[in-house]
This record gives sequence, structure tokens and C-alpha cells, in this order.
Amino acid sequence: MDARLEANLENWNDRVRIHAESRFYNVEGWLLKAPGPPTWEIEALGDLEGKTLVHLQCHFGMDTLQWARAGATVTGLDFSLAAIDEAKALAERAGQSERASFVCANVYDAPRALSGERFDVVYISLGALCWLPDVSKWGAVVADLLAPGGRLYLHDGHPFTSCFDDDGEQVIYSYFEEPDNPSVSDSASTYTDGEELSVTITYEWNHSIGEIVAALIGRGLVLDSLTEHDWTLFQRFPWLVETTSGLLVVPEGRPRIPLSFTVLAHSPD
Repeated sequence: MDARLEANLENWNDRVRIHAESRFYNVEGWLLKAPGPPTWEIEALGDLEGKTLVHLQCHFGMDTLQWARAGATVTGLDFSLAAIDEAKALAERAGQSERASFVCANVYDAPRALSGERFDVVYISLGALCWLPDVSKWGAVVADLLAPGGRLYLHDGHPFTSCFDDDGEQVIYSYFEEPDNPSVSDSASTYTDGEELSVTITYEWNHSIGEIVAALIGRGLVLDSLTEHDWTLFQRFPWLVETTSGLLVVPEGRPRIPLSFTVLAHSPD
């Protein structure tokens, strides 16, 4: 594996226990509430009862298991064995182990790791693409995993926000993909509450909206929609405010900017 991805893997292995115990994820509350997928995901994908779904970069599986609750047969894939072990344990606790399986593999190795299986839905949730150096290779993986007529659902942080420093005040990173020039972070904190990390170095890559779309249509996928949102689900900048529905937005009176985006696409029949 690329040494930079190895460093990221060590960092994410370190995050798993902290995240699983955090108030941010609130695993115990999640188990009690037993939520299904968010409304906007259901509106995008509809009823997946009896369908197959693969979740790339699934972390410890909470988003994956919400689709299992909605009736899909789900497979989560992540490069962190610690995350996969936690996901399997969570599936047992949630009573979804018969509908859910989890595989440890680098996303670029997903077609091989999943033995060539193809899925009705490839699902990718917030905070995924920035950890990949090459979005074109990612597009090839998505195409290889989709069954004929299968659909991609991608919701991620908007690359415009990744150009800014952590305070959201200065542009310091490129908007466009630079595989050999990632942004390097040395931070003992993560996006959740909890104790400090012991492995602190990470590498991230930005990918423009155009590069992401080109990676998909260049592999034969058909773009159904591209939607930019003025909300996100985590505190990307300290000045974002939370709405009553739990979304984070720009405060009233400040110019609205895109904070996340959704791409829907499908593989031709």
C-alpha cells in the first residue's frame, strides 16, 4: 500500500474505539432508536427491500446498518480491520448480522476483495473521497461493482470547503486533484469528542466536482443528478450553526456556500 495510505490506516485504526465511544456517534442511543436511513437518502434511492448494497469506506458500519434495517442486504468495506471488527460486533448488537457482512480491504481493491460480486447500489457517505489520491481509479471501482442498471449514491463534503483552513477563513489548499501533493495534517484530535489520538499524521486529497463526475461518466456511468447542498452533518468550520433538524449551515446573514453535495448515477442495463 502507498505509504501515505498506510499512515492514514494507522490513524483510522486509532480512531475506531474513540469514535465508537463518542457522544458524536452515540452508539447506545442509536441502538435504542434503531433508525433507518435519513429521509433524503430514502427519497433518492427509494425502497431497497431485497436489494443488494455495498458501502465503500464504511468505517464501523452505522450508515451501512441503517440500510440493512430498511430491508437491503448490505456489505460494508473498509481498510481498517479495527473498524470492520467493530462493525461486525455492532451488527450483532443491532440484530442485523443476517443482512449485513463486512470486509476489510482498500477501496481500490474492492472488486477483487468482493470476488467480482456486483450490487444494486454502491453507497458512499460523508467523508470518503478526501482519503483517496486518485478519483479516476475510484470511478473504475464503482463501475466494476455496479450490476447492470445498478445505482450509485454519493453524498460527500463539498470540495470547495476543503480549500479552506480549519477556521474557514483562508484558502490554503488546491480545489483540483493533486495526487503527489496532498494536504498533510498533524493533529491529535478527530471530528468527534473523546481522547486524543496517538497516531496523528494524515494525508488528504481534494477532488473537484468536475473530476468526480468525469471519473464516473468516463467509466460508462450515466449521471442522473448532481445536487450541491448548503448544509452538512459535521462541524466543518467553527462558525457553522446547527438547525433544529440537526443540519449544520452558514449563519443567517452570511453568504451561503456549498457544504456538501450528492451525486446519483447508474450503470446502463
